[in-house]
Amino acid sequence: MIFAILGLLFLAATILPQIWVKRVMTQYDGPDYRYETSGGELARILLNRYGLNHVKLEITPEGDHYDPRDQTVRLSESNHSGHSLTAITIAAHEVGHAIQDDTGYQPMVLRSKLVGKTQSAERLGAMILMASPVIAILSRRPLPALILFLAGLISMGAPVAVHLATLPVEFDASFNRALPILKAGHHLKESDQQAAHQILKAAAWTYVAGSLGSLLNFWKWLKVIRR
Repeated sequence: MIFAILGLLFLAATILPQIWVKRVMTQYDGPDYRYETSGGELARILLNRYGLNHVKLEITPEGDHYDPRDQTVRLSESNHSGHSLTAITIAAHEVGHAIQDDTGYQPMVLRSKLVGKTQSAERLGAMILMASPVIAILSRRPLPALILFLAGLISMGAPVAVHLATLPVEFDASFNRALPILKAGHHLKESDQQAAHQILKAAAWTYVAGSLGSLLNFWKWLKVIRR
């Protein structure tokens, strides 16, 4: 019973931040004529201002992000073309990541290294976890299976490490880059500063939710192995 309650609490802790993030983003997604410049236009202005003329700007259906491999800021259609508070704030946040990349911000460098290693580690972890019971039966010895099992757990836990490493990168992009840039350049209406703070907090919290989601996936694998 206690495990069921803990499971429900953990599930709530995973889902509720996602609901809150979506609500904040939607709340300030209009009106679409609030600012003269669109999110995409502001992103290009800021990139050029900080000497990042080489950084590309694209529309993507996969969610707003900065890709350090291609040196590209990618914005959703609504944030690229929109003139809402959400559009310009998210655009500034992604430009913040481009500035981090250009200045060699160490937490971002660490995160990029972890991402590359995690993708293969997660696939390997899934294979090891599935193979460990079979190896235990065939070998009739618990030690090899236990070693494989622990290796699988470590590999499957790698995405959690990536999300945790991402948190300082996101908060820095929001509050040490985007917000000061918006204020200094007078791109933000005085009455919108508190709301912009909420949006930037929500942008960072998407990775908190992602970290919890990784833990939930990790827990599901544990349940499979216990059967």
